[in-house]
Amino acid sequence: MFIDSHCHLDRLDLSPYEGNLDLAIEAARAAGVDRMLCIGIDLANGPEVVSLAERYEDVYASVGVHPLDCKEVVPDIDVVRSLANHKKVVAIGETGLDYYYATTEGAQAVQRQSFINHLELAAELALPVVVHTRDAREDTLDFLREYGSRESAGVLHCFTESLEMAKAALDLNYYISISGIVTFRNASALRAVVDYLPMDRLLIETDSPYLAPVPHRGKSNEPRFVADVARFIAELKGVTPEELGEKTSDNFYRLFRRAV
Repeated sequence: MFIDSHCHLDRLDLSPYEGNLDLAIEAARAAGVDRMLCIGIDLANGPEVVSLAERYEDVYASVGVHPLDCKEVVPDIDVVRSLANHKKVVAIGETGLDYYYATTEGAQAVQRQSFINHLELAAELALPVVVHTRDAREDTLDFLREYGSRESAGVLHCFTESLEMAKAALDLNYYISISGIVTFRNASALRAVVDYLPMDRLLIETDSPYLAPVPHRGKSNEPRFVADVARFIAELKGVTPEELGEKTSDNFYRLFRRAV
């Protein structure tokens, strides 16, 4: 019924499951989670997320380098390209720009070149892009316009930016993914964005093991909690959780066309 469109299965806290990822996956399935997209964040964990997608029928993978993992050197995009050839890799990323932590011009320049490389690769392979953006609204949108593909497009994940940025992304054919942050008490601006978002451009995610939603605040996040995100958003949108799950699942398959 639900799809967790962004999680980090290789980073989950498995202590509640005696260290067994199989049990965490089973718990997600029991909560109504049909599919999970495990996100690559650097060149080192790319093979691992692909391996997890091979291991579990209901898990897909993305491959890429998170902007905060670029460090001081632009990552080798050919490594990403080679991993992207796998049939269960459905997206390029997580990539993007994060100027909140990368405050020097040098660090930001490395992020910008990496982002361009990922966008160009995604366009070449006709795969969507999983975009992380923080405190870099203008550059993110400019790069999506100049180097991104409207056809394969992508998703702005764990969205916390302005309504204006959401509208601009929608105009570029991108989807918006909402995490458990929407359930936080101080997230009224994000809830206004969710209220505006058309149902056919909405995805849901956990970004686990980070950002556990209410009522799990303070715990390590995990894919089964995407059901709580879905229920909260369904109430905001005035639909049932089942309707929300069906619509966001349809959106997932429309965007991530390799997913079957």
